[in-house]
Amino acid sequence: MSGFDNFNTDFYESSYSVDDQGQAAYGYANTEDSYNKPYGGYGYPQQPGGYGVPSPGMAQQPYTGHIYQPTPAFTPSTSQSMYGSSFEDEPPLLEELGINFDHIWQKTLTVLHPMKAADGSIMNETDMAGPMVFCLAFGATLLLAGKIQFGYVYGISAIGCLAMYCLLNLMSVTGVSFGCVASVLGYCLLPMIVLSSVAVVFSLQGMMGIVVTAVIIGWCSFSASKIFISALAMDGQQLLVAYPCALLYGVFALISVF
Repeated sequence: MSGFDNFNTDFYESSYSVDDQGQAAYGYANTEDSYNKPYGGYGYPQQPGGYGVPSPGMAQQPYTGHIYQPTPAFTPSTSQSMYGSSFEDEPPLLEELGINFDHIWQKTLTVLHPMKAADGSIMNETDMAGPMVFCLAFGATLLLAGKIQFGYVYGISAIGCLAMYCLLNLMSVTGVSFGCVASVLGYCLLPMIVLSSVAVVFSLQGMMGIVVTAVIIGWCSFSASKIFISALAMDGQQLLVAYPCALLYGVFALISVF
């Protein structure tokens, strides 16, 4: 046994004792416990710029929002929009489509009043809303008389507009667009609607019908030539323009009478 005791004491010399082990095992209430040490007590290096480990005593910003309603980080102003402008700045739909009821009414009054001076700035516009309505109305009145002539109406209108477009470009200095020619000829079709409406009730194949038909043809051709002269500044050429217009509206009158 004496040899073993000598081996145990001579093997390793340290300051460790059994009393220290008991103190470490049962010292839960020790204030110097490693678990209760703050983060700074372990000697972590503090990095510049504030990226170090925060201390437990640092105050955190409280959450002021509501559940399911987080606080927005950015609130756009009312004037901003993803398209760059608000809906109040957009033009009306009729203006985007090129439909102006004021100009339509002025052109209609110009056709109904042949002696009224035509406004060249308004008549030079490409407005197809009124002509389409008048063509449909003319076909509808023919339909009331038992004549299904929609194909003839649109076909003759297209051929007549093309012929007048070529003729006016040869006669005028400034030239004219096809849309302007179609618009003017379509608006001047309004008296022909009156003739086809009368043909629904009365027969126009007598002497009185011939006179009324001649008056309507002269009305349409005079109004169309007046507008063309005013829009294209073709002074002294109204009779030359009125003659082909009378031929075109004469075909529509034949459809209405017969």
